[in-house]
Amino acid sequence: MHQNISSTEHPESGKGVPIAPRWGTADDKGSGGHGGRSPPKRSTKFLELINVAKTFTADGRRVEVLEKVSLEIPRNQFVSVIGHSGCGKSTLLTMIAGLEAPTSGSVCFLEREVTRPGPERAVVFQNHSLLPWRTVLANVQLAVDTVFPKLSRKDRRERAEHWLVKVGLKEHLHKYPHEISGGMKQRTGIARALAMEPQVLLLDEPFGALDALTRSTLQDEVLRLHQEQHLTVFMVTHDIDEAVLCSDRVVMMDNGPRATIGRILDITEPRPRERVAFMESQAFAHYRTECLRFLFWRKHGREPEPVVKAVQVQAASTASLAIAG
Repeated sequence: MHQNISSTEHPESGKGVPIAPRWGTADDKGSGGHGGRSPPKRSTKFLELINVAKTFTADGRRVEVLEKVSLEIPRNQFVSVIGHSGCGKSTLLTMIAGLEAPTSGSVCFLEREVTRPGPERAVVFQNHSLLPWRTVLANVQLAVDTVFPKLSRKDRRERAEHWLVKVGLKEHLHKYPHEISGGMKQRTGIARALAMEPQVLLLDEPFGALDALTRSTLQDEVLRLHQEQHLTVFMVTHDIDEAVLCSDRVVMMDNGPRATIGRILDITEPRPRERVAFMESQAFAHYRTECLRFLFWRKHGREPEPVVKAVQVQAASTASLAIAG
């Protein structure tokens, strides 16, 4: 069950890849060169970062945050991004959302360049951003009203209620944000995002401010929705266990400035995943160790000491104490 454990060093990104999005041509419709027959169909690339770089200007000084970042994310995949602070994780997410534009390179969704936000790419931030003067239901319905203005008022309300029930807030529809817990606020944010029927769910450290029990409950909720709704998920996190538990791939970023992808770890554990069994498995320990070793190496510029040596030292110390006693 846990045999296919694989990871790859990410090659230098973007060499020879065109920056402009790829559009169909007349030949794609079967005209010319194919005797009237359509050429073999190829699958459309779902979400792609092509040679992306991002530079900010602060106090008159240019800061190159990201360079040569290329990544393809297939439909329905769950991808997490980890790395030390300042490596541009959240900047990648905001560019996919269309909230920031790359300085160079392209972010493409269904092979069209992303130039602005859109409901097909919904974002859930660590800060729930609920409007305090609106109820839980009214906060979600505001998003529904914006995205589906042609639906009847009744249908828009039912859509908002449906997603709030889905995330377990059936009994809290008419409460205000100050009347519910932090976990419930995040559930409301997730319901608001899903009510827009996105194809991509973008999570920017959505559970970072929550206690461990609430965090694990919401992780399970997101995993369930990922499976049921066939969502593509792109999550930024500092939590290695969260990344390994949830993801099909863990993208590890080099340190900034001028950060790029250093390594991609494939998580081959089948879905649905049973939390306790997976987290107690040798496979989970392996994935977790690979992430930790990468982050340690990037921080200290060297590989950490092998785990076995630490165990041997501890055993030797214990033996010495026993002898001394």
